[in-house]
Amino acid sequence: MNFHTKKTSQIPSFLFSFLMVSILLVSCKSTVSTIEPAKEESKEESNEVYTETIPVANISFDMVLIPEGEFLMGSPVDEMKRREDEGPQRKVVLDAFWMGKYEVSWREFELFFKQNQPLFQNLEADKLNAIDAITRPSPPYEDPSYGMGKDDFPAVSMSTYSALVFCKWLSEITGRFYRLPTEAEWEYAARAGSQTIYSFGNSEEELEKYAVYYKNSNSKYAKRGTKLPNKWGLYDMHGNVAEWTLDQYKQDAYANMESKNPWVIPRVFHPRVIRGGSWDDDAENLRSASRMASSTKLQKRDPQIPKSFWWFTDSNFIGMRLVSPKNQPSQEDQDEFWQMVLDEG
Repeated sequence: MNFHTKKTSQIPSFLFSFLMVSILLVSCKSTVSTIEPAKEESKEESNEVYTETIPVANISFDMVLIPEGEFLMGSPVDEMKRREDEGPQRKVVLDAFWMGKYEVSWREFELFFKQNQPLFQNLEADKLNAIDAITRPSPPYEDPSYGMGKDDFPAVSMSTYSALVFCKWLSEITGRFYRLPTEAEWEYAARAGSQTIYSFGNSEEELEKYAVYYKNSNSKYAKRGTKLPNKWGLYDMHGNVAEWTLDQYKQDAYANMESKNPWVIPRVFHPRVIRGGSWDDDAENLRSASRMASSTKLQKRDPQIPKSFWWFTDSNFIGMRLVSPKNQPSQEDQDEFWQMVLDEG
């Protein structure tokens, strides 16, 4: 597995077109007809949600429907604390998708990396064989939560690779395709129809109602959902833990961005785009348009040679949030997607 030397020539040209068309939420024949969405009242407005239950473990999580639409991605030149990599603003059109109401918790993530085999022995043979075939993380060098909390607290310290393998494992065990959000999907969902600095407006004074960040965190993350949600019913889009996206980080990404379902396909292990800001960030890094790039600094204290693909010892402020396309891609398209993002070809 060689993330560092992946070359464009290794990826067939046809793959780009159908991935951008099929994987990135473009209409497929499969629909969400197998899901029976319920209506749930958020503190702001009603949102369509469904609850996914991980078989056997009886652990569930909620996914919120994010409607198709268009928005201005990035920040205007006069936005306070704006950085150059947030522009130029681009009009982006996205298909509908489901997004995790909360950040992925340790409850879900530890099922994956602890390989709790006795728990899953009663699964159907095809699902059991599928998850058994997925390589899972080696034990972390240090407690990845750094003592800040497990169970319903957000999972942190995983690499993008680890986050993606978790998504593949979850897809196999539930039978529904899950992945990380693209950067465009993440910002669209975070904004929830707004074009202000934060989803709720421009006032930093109001931020404490919606976010766990440096000013109010007591130097640690909080349980998921302790603050107000945005207007689309998503919690902790600002702060608590920052979140991985599918995109490779490029400072000038917006200058050449596609207008429909854009995705900067990664060619390297670093840098990847991280969004949302965290418990250890100042207010400016929690802005809807703010971007962060991963780097080898996230593995600075890892003594292993080579350093872990699975755990970043210095990323206890980074977690993840799930996305599932409203129109599910075919199994063939899913297989091609995993081959690309996990370098399985």
